[in-house]
Amino acid sequence: MKKFTKGFTLIELLIVIALLGALAVALLAALDPLEQIKKGTDTGVRNTVAEIASAFTRYASVKSGTLPYSGTVAWGSVGTDTTGSWYQAVNAVIKTGELKTDFFSLAQGQLNRIYIIGDLSRYYVCFAPEAKSFKSDNNTKFVTVAAATAATMIEMPTGGCDENGTVASAGTTGATAGATCFWCVR
Repeated sequence: MKKFTKGFTLIELLIVIALLGALAVALLAALDPLEQIKKGTDTGVRNTVAEIASAFTRYASVKSGTLPYSGTVAWGSVGTDTTGSWYQAVNAVIKTGELKTDFFSLAQGQLNRIYIIGDLSRYYVCFAPEAKSFKSDNNTKFVTVAAATAATMIEMPTGGCDENGTVASAGTTGATAGATCFWCVR
């Protein structure tokens, strides 16, 4: 009388393990975890950009359309220059209660990626996205012009932005090919 044992052979187990490994590799390739991290980071920065822009809009509506700085503000990062004009402008907005009093400490890791330019009547709050999905977003189409002043501020390149988040080709706006494209709120 033969005795049968229940179970799987070594070959069957190896085949199942190989199939599961192939599925895991395919899933990781489809999800691209680094891209997901970039997308999450860009979402946080985009929300902070929108928060600053909304605060400026609310401030301007209370102050008869005037933004919180007298004069033209050159293109600059909020987080790198704590004596700069936009740092002072954001502080003015904080003092009126349009942003939280601890805004700078809460958004500390994002502020060096946020750029603001403007004058008394208009402004742009921008950041350069890292995730592919944000680089192809309709709002990721602005570039700084070499001499960024209130008159030229931010322009959309004629040739558009490519999938790398740079200007595809030089156009009539003054943007040079290869310049960084920014996601902006006005």
